[in-house]
Amino acid sequence: MKTKKLHRDKVNIITLGCSKNMVDSEVLSGQLLANEIDVVHENKKSDHNIVVVNTCGFIEKAKEESINTILDQVELKKRGKLDKVYVTGCLSERYKQNLEAEIPEVDAFFGTMELPMILKQFEADYKSELIGERLLATPQHYAYMKISEGCNRTCSFCAIPLMRGQHVSRTMEDLVKEAESLVRRGVKEVMLIAQVLTYYGLDIYKKRMLPDLLNRLADVKGLEWIRLHYAYPSKFPMEILDVMRQRDNICNYLDMPLQHAANNMLAAMKRQITREEMEDLTAAIREKVPGICLRTTLIAGFPGETLDDVEELKEFLVKQRFDRVGIFTYSHEEGTSGFALTDDVPDDEKERRAQDVMEVQQEISFELNQEKIGKTFKTLIDKKEAGRYLGRTEFDSVEVDNEVVIHSKKKLPIGEFVNVKVTKAYDYDLEGEVVD
Repeated sequence: MKTKKLHRDKVNIITLGCSKNMVDSEVLSGQLLANEIDVVHENKKSDHNIVVVNTCGFIEKAKEESINTILDQVELKKRGKLDKVYVTGCLSERYKQNLEAEIPEVDAFFGTMELPMILKQFEADYKSELIGERLLATPQHYAYMKISEGCNRTCSFCAIPLMRGQHVSRTMEDLVKEAESLVRRGVKEVMLIAQVLTYYGLDIYKKRMLPDLLNRLADVKGLEWIRLHYAYPSKFPMEILDVMRQRDNICNYLDMPLQHAANNMLAAMKRQITREEMEDLTAAIREKVPGICLRTTLIAGFPGETLDDVEELKEFLVKQRFDRVGIFTYSHEEGTSGFALTDDVPDDEKERRAQDVMEVQQEISFELNQEKIGKTFKTLIDKKEAGRYLGRTEFDSVEVDNEVVIHSKKKLPIGEFVNVKVTKAYDYDLEGEVVD
């Protein structure tokens, strides 16, 4: 029998880490809302009495941020500002027993796949009919869509399989249904995310089905941009590019983490690909989809990395001229095969190498952006800030890529598309004016 409360619960969800975590938080929010429980994301008003911290455990910096956030919320609970603090996500999945011992003030810890267990804390039921329904934490015109969970790869630096398990694809029917639901709510762009996007379908359809999924999603009326994140380069299914070229609403954009360019580093990282194969792949991709935007991610300071390896990586960037590059410093993670190696690059040297690599890419990015001056691009208006509008082209994903700064006396509707002629270009941003 439920006890009567003097006040109605209000739950604040704090999300740390990647966009996959954000989707999990949105799903939890949708389930709570369906059970008539008030829920908000990153609440600034402090009028909530319960907090759920959705943690990240990917690298050391992310773990520190997660722990500090938990401790901050526990302190608020001690001061009577909160009734309950719950913790979920990757850090909780990986270190649950340690966290329970070290931070006993947290009311309960949950793993990455324990959504029904979280709901039980609120005397709420998991509603399977809500698959695909969620309370968006993003602006209403774009959303992330997770097409699979987990990863079967054994990259030596990565702890994701320890926290997310093996690869599990969602059905095409569920994903199309979710996309249609998102469009009805005003979403114009979906960003497809997974730990390994190109593995989609192998488990449930016994073959790679991402091209088929893309065609199905491209048929959803009102869905104007479909963007691909986190494609694995080894055994890349080239059929994806045929669909990208044929369908107007699939962005000419591919996020494909390569991690390094030196073959000894790629072998140590267990990437199952060589530099030569990566070069052949990028050439084939660019040939199939002329003008495609290629984004990649790299790691600096992996065990055994030499200054010669760093120079090879820089030379690779100069040769390949990727449109977008992000770089992480190596984090020595227990449970990974890389943990058996000696973490022999000091942290300050890892940072120096990362900065050194990014200085090379900064110049490349500047040169590529300069080539855009005078050209007109279809641009999605994301927000208005400090008297100017900020938008993105099909070659720019949210938060990680270029923004287009637009000065306009005319009011521009947020979440709508306009044509923008580029007038100025910088290292990582563009400026332009609206044209008819």
